[in-house]
Amino acid sequence: MASVAGGSFASPSADAQTAFFTSSDDLLTRFVNGLNPWNIALSILLGLVAYDQFSYLWSKGSIVGPSWKAPFTGPFLESVYPDFRKYKAKWDSGSLSCVSVFHKFVVIASTRDMARKVFNSPNFVKPCVVDIAHKILRPNNWVFLDGKAHVDYRKGLNGLFTRQALEMYLPRQEEVYDVYFEKFVEISQVQNKGKPKPFMPVFREVMCAVALRTFVGHYMSDAAVKKVADDYYNVTAALELVNFPFIIPFTKTWYGKKAADMVLDEFSKCAAMSKVKMAAGGQPTCILDAWVTQIQASKVYRQKLEKGIEVDPADKPAQNLREFTDFEISMTLFTFLFASQDATSAASTWLFQILADRPEILAKVRTEQLAVRNGDLDARFSMDRIEKMTYTRAVVKETLRYRPPVILVPYLAKKDFPITDTYTAPKGSMVIPSVYPATHDPEAYPNPDVFDPERWITGDAEKQVKNWLVFGTGPHYCLGQTYAQNNLIAMIGKASLLLDWEHMITERSEDIKVFATIFPMDDCFLTFTKREA
Repeated sequence: MASVAGGSFASPSADAQTAFFTSSDDLLTRFVNGLNPWNIALSILLGLVAYDQFSYLWSKGSIVGPSWKAPFTGPFLESVYPDFRKYKAKWDSGSLSCVSVFHKFVVIASTRDMARKVFNSPNFVKPCVVDIAHKILRPNNWVFLDGKAHVDYRKGLNGLFTRQALEMYLPRQEEVYDVYFEKFVEISQVQNKGKPKPFMPVFREVMCAVALRTFVGHYMSDAAVKKVADDYYNVTAALELVNFPFIIPFTKTWYGKKAADMVLDEFSKCAAMSKVKMAAGGQPTCILDAWVTQIQASKVYRQKLEKGIEVDPADKPAQNLREFTDFEISMTLFTFLFASQDATSAASTWLFQILADRPEILAKVRTEQLAVRNGDLDARFSMDRIEKMTYTRAVVKETLRYRPPVILVPYLAKKDFPITDTYTAPKGSMVIPSVYPATHDPEAYPNPDVFDPERWITGDAEKQVKNWLVFGTGPHYCLGQTYAQNNLIAMIGKASLLLDWEHMITERSEDIKVFATIFPMDDCFLTFTKREA
């Protein structure tokens, strides 16, 4: 029953309810009064940190990886300054491992089988580079095509890498080596007074010049070739795995974009000149000419069909190619340069260092080179001759196995990707198959850390096709793999006859530097002299 107090009735439950609401109002008032921009910002920041951490752990699932992520950035500095030893530690930690840098979750496939699964899963993944790549290479570049569109585009390029086509490009390649081998001696003996100097930058220049003469012949001037060779370093730096995803003046991406614009402009000019020359009946001498010839032949074929003219089956082009603008051709040539420049630069650097350190192997290369030339030091490159260079080919293949230029190949998960029965890479993550562990698998290549060309001749290295991931596998394997290997074989074969070189070994010579591809940490100190006949 209600009690009477001071002439009024009061309910204990009503008093408690009133006190509760008064207390709640006071708490809310104090909370609101306590709010300020700093508290709000801190709350938002803590929420974002928690979300970032939860998102990483959810994506990580059961695979190997750090137990927590540094808020937002992850191991950013490690990614900016890549350390090969840390890559190797990742590979050794498990068949799948992960890391998260900024907004990008990365899954690393370490074993041969895991790597092959990524390479051969086009329904789940597509090749990617870095966010800025679309601005550097252009968003409508063919390398960003996927599925049937990509397959059809590649078919139109296959004819540029046939044996007959590769024979056509050899004179342009050899003339570059004629010039640069003399330059090697001049740099060593005149400019550097016989003292060793790092030759990695020189090898980058020469391999760029070889690529440009192979791709566009003499449509590009010597000055433009030198300019591209000098500036292409900026493109490589801009396309490193971790970089700004947008262009800020005077950063790596800004300099890379400027260099890319210059290269694309030069290639467009070359395309226009080739179209005129090939239409006038000129003979093709480079990849650009070969492609333009096929495009123009396809156009004539279509015109005959439209007019009802019967076409002899022998005159039907292997691929009925559409018309391509000068800039479309330029973008494709740029991807050829992108695919070849850094890889061949790395391979050539290791080739010269390895042979200098192993004179008994270099002596065998020289013996074979004299034999296939019948003792004629002036004999020029030919496909027949290159195909007889069995030992030199073994040396090149062993170099590519021992020091594969490209150790990681980034792919993007188009949708959730069930890599194993127990782990699914989330959509949008970067999935990276690794090449180095497959080429250093002791089950496929006994004593994998020993440089042994004989494994390609008397051993069974040639049978280890599942481990030979140097040029990838699956629908995106490297179109130019035969060209690249023949180029290296021809280069080192010719050098062995015309040059002597010595390597100054430093404590960092065998350490590996990662810069898009892999190089000796000290950039390979060499001295060249002209070899006496």
